[in-house]
Amino acid sequence: MENKNAWKKYTAEDITALTALNEEYKAFLDNGKTERECVVQAVAMAEKAGYRNLDEALKKGAPKKGDKLYAVCMNKTLALFQMGEEPLENGMNILGAHIDSPRVDVKQNPLYENEELAYLDTHYYGGIKKYQWVTQAMAIHGVLALKDGTVKNVSIGEDPTDPVFVFTDLLIHLSGTQMDKKAGQVITGEGLDLLVGNRPLEESKLEKDQKEAVRANVLALLKEKYGMEESDFTSAELEIVPAGKARDCGFDRSMVLAYGQDDRICAFTSLYAMLQEDKPLRRTSCCLLVDKEEIGSVGATGMQSFWFENEVAKLIAATSGESFLKTRLAMQNSRMLSSDVSAGYDPLYAEAFEKRSAAFLSRGMSFNKFTGARGKSGSNDANAEYLAHVRKIMDDAQVTYQFAELGKVDVGGGGTIAYIMAKYGMEVIDSGVAVLNMHAPYELSSKADVYEAVKGYRAFLKNA
Repeated sequence: MENKNAWKKYTAEDITALTALNEEYKAFLDNGKTERECVVQAVAMAEKAGYRNLDEALKKGAPKKGDKLYAVCMNKTLALFQMGEEPLENGMNILGAHIDSPRVDVKQNPLYENEELAYLDTHYYGGIKKYQWVTQAMAIHGVLALKDGTVKNVSIGEDPTDPVFVFTDLLIHLSGTQMDKKAGQVITGEGLDLLVGNRPLEESKLEKDQKEAVRANVLALLKEKYGMEESDFTSAELEIVPAGKARDCGFDRSMVLAYGQDDRICAFTSLYAMLQEDKPLRRTSCCLLVDKEEIGSVGATGMQSFWFENEVAKLIAATSGESFLKTRLAMQNSRMLSSDVSAGYDPLYAEAFEKRSAAFLSRGMSFNKFTGARGKSGSNDANAEYLAHVRKIMDDAQVTYQFAELGKVDVGGGGTIAYIMAKYGMEVIDSGVAVLNMHAPYELSSKADVYEAVKGYRAFLKNA
């Protein structure tokens, strides 16, 4: 089924199923604009499918074949396990994806006033073209952690009655000098500050000698809504993301236009495939959704931490007796699809792609033998034997798929979490879905590719 437009093979029944699946996918995007929100959704979906918290389950005894378990790290990373027939040290079939996306973060001392306009100072997260983020309606999502231990969720800008926010830009009439700058310098990182207010606090409510009345009004509103003081910004995680819902794109409604599809399109399809499997399989299945990929998979919730290995060690200890070697063997003997988006071929920018090795929308799952930059730097380069094994799985399941590279060899590059898992000696290959506008406020995908990805991931869990 390799390298053909998937729409050509669909029956009316397929179209019905495809449409329903993509409605669920769009809802997942709408309700999961941060990694924390994605974890909340995923846990709710998992519990509905019969999954139990791993630590709570272990208190009641050793897990057995067919048990469905999940573990969460700092509310930002999630692992799901369905115990298989074979011992865990024989390896798992792992679907891995990341749930963080490029965005703009609020700094820890952010609020200031300039000429009766109130702003939040920011720091962008991940690789973005900063000029794409100006003059668009923005929302603020995240959490406020107060000193009394209270953690309050923040989501402003999504409800139709909510206000939105904006990064401003210079009007075209005065942009002569700006237009002569390189694209990377048109909007600077320090200039990407969010406009959040213009109305001053009533004079009767101002403190003595308080001059910044607009800033004071913003603080008063935050105090009223969240009970926060200005100092509470220092223990907040606030993410600025495009406001609005995922939308069908095209007269034929064949595509999805939405924020955060890198890499929540792979996270959703991996999770969905995992939750569809009700019967225990030969090998333990795992779905791993991680944070911090966009900045190098670092930190406690990134793939480079030992958290996932520790969760596997817990299962090893409970099922076959604690053993460092057995944990390492469980990792080494596993097989993984490291699922991340591929750069979809865009004929309007054909000069950046080598067409014979490009990923196309609607041609199904995309497999990348390697990623990296230029000379494969920073890449996991999958073994030929493993590629052949994966191809057979996909062909037997009649999954439409393609093989691709990120772009022309010397143009650029990128990476995924694959190389981190491969360090255990694990068989790993990059797979995912082709996307246009990657890392922009609104990314574009094909509904057919979402459908094929779920089919492919289900086939992998059963047969890898």
